[in-house]
Amino acid sequence: MSKNPRLTNRKSIVIEWGDCDPARIVHFPRYFAFFDACTTALFKKAGLAKREMLQKYGIIGIPMVDVRASFRAPSRFGDEVEVVSEITEFRGSSFLVRHQLFNQDNLAVECFETRVWARASLKNSEKIESTPIPAEVMAKFSDRRPSRKAARSSNEH
Repeated sequence: MSKNPRLTNRKSIVIEWGDCDPARIVHFPRYFAFFDACTTALFKKAGLAKREMLQKYGIIGIPMVDVRASFRAPSRFGDEVEVVSEITEFRGSSFLVRHQLFNQDNLAVECFETRVWARASLKNSEKIESTPIPAEVMAKFSDRRPSRKAARSSNEH
């Protein structure tokens, strides 16, 4: 499994009035909405537009199962920030995403997400379950080839 993917995406975001709370700084849940959009943009940059990815691989999405963030400096209405996103590790059916939000070249927020490659459950269509990430998907984010174990797992499903 790859621990050093190389593909990164940069996305500029202008902070809007509606992103801010009464203290006139970005209300913290808005950062998570920004980061979700940045994950989608990262996949698109890898050639995996969401609609086509869902259809081609028979998944229902890449839901987040864990998230944590460090808020180091505020962002305010009118600020133009840049988010740098990358997948830092693949783990069979899950992967880790790191987002770094810079405001005037200063790291303002750092976020770590764990997401899963998910499909409808084979036992109960009302539920979802993780499934191995195809080797060809992992390869789009790294020059490295996935391990034999990861490639074997992705071929079983």
